Amino acid sequence: MTGMNIPEIMKAWVLGDPDELLLINKPVPQPGYAEVLVQIDAIAVCATDLEVISHGPPAMIEGGLPFNKQFIPGHEYMGTVVKLGPSVDEIGLGERVAVEIHAGCGRFKRCRQGMYTSCHNYGKNYGSQDKGHRANGYTTDGGFTEYAVNNINTLIRVPEGISDEEATLIVTAGTATYGLDVLGGLIAGESVVVTGGGPISLMAIAVAKTLGASPVILTDIEGNRLEIGRELGADITLNARDVNVVEEVLKISGGPGCDYVMECSGAPNALNEAADMVSRGGRICLAAFAAQPVTFDAAKLVMDNIYMFGIRGEGKSAVKRAGSLMAQGRINAKPIHTHTFGLNEVPTAIKYAREKIDGAIKVVIKMREA
Repeated sequence: MTGMNIPEIMKAWVLGDPDELLLINKPVPQPGYAEVLVQIDAIAVCATDLEVISHGPPAMIEGGLPFNKQFIPGHEYMGTVVKLGPSVDEIGLGERVAVEIHAGCGRFKRCRQGMYTSCHNYGKNYGSQDKGHRANGYTTDGGFTEYAVNNINTLIRVPEGISDEEATLIVTAGTATYGLDVLGGLIAGESVVVTGGGPISLMAIAVAKTLGASPVILTDIEGNRLEIGRELGADITLNARDVNVVEEVLKISGGPGCDYVMECSGAPNALNEAADMVSRGGRICLAAFAAQPVTFDAAKLVMDNIYMFGIRGEGKSAVKRAGSLMAQGRINAKPIHTHTFGLNEVPTAIKYAREKIDGAIKVVIKMREA
């Protein structure tokens, strides 16, 4: 193996009991075949991190909940390659990289199709049943630490001119890109409604605009997020507190409804509203977890020939494509990043993200100590 000057011990924030993060020392992991060691420079807090920290799922460690197992959460990170595993020559030491969350097992057909978030070997990565699938911060240690091992297939080079904070959002942009790809990909000239004003929604606005969709419509209940949506390319924004968004979308379309809906809010009635605002033969992508089971008029999908898809995170190299769009200056992630904290302030960063303190949207933690 080749590498740079690396300590034997690193600081890491691990899960104790639910809603408890503990700062401990752990051995620095070592890269194996087709892996590199990344020194983490920055990591963003995702809504799914909050779920993992409070309730556990979707994180499954050694077949059970992740609490009190010295498990490191966090998955939206970037950093610098500091050590190469055996025979790794696809990337060099010192390169800045963003890291895709999932590394497919390469054994199950969904992984081979690029749908590595749908792998049947998800979570089977311990003891005698290690099938090779990896998911940072979900089934393997994540990024609230100083160093992490990652497969070379999950690395996206960060171009010059992109800050560490912006680079953490490449994964978020990749999820938005994957959703739009599932909806059809060739969306130029088609109308797209994005529901919800979170980071994935806002990135979806930017990607949809870049791909030529028209009009691009954002719905939410928070004015500051709608304003950022306009900055990122939304042609029309609708505040659901003030208007009936279904009626407004139908009015904007002249009656038939929009071509595509990307549902990112997880709101209880969001699915029914999506079906009511999309045109016959249109498509809906679900990119958010609903907090509770929802009641839905499935007959409407059949009667109106509406297609509905669900995505879990990223897939099919969408993160790499999103990184390319950012490198070309066609996606601007700066407005979404609102707050920055340091390695020793992770609990505070989590609090800001959870409670949306001071209008927090995407909270970033710089993991290198000054």
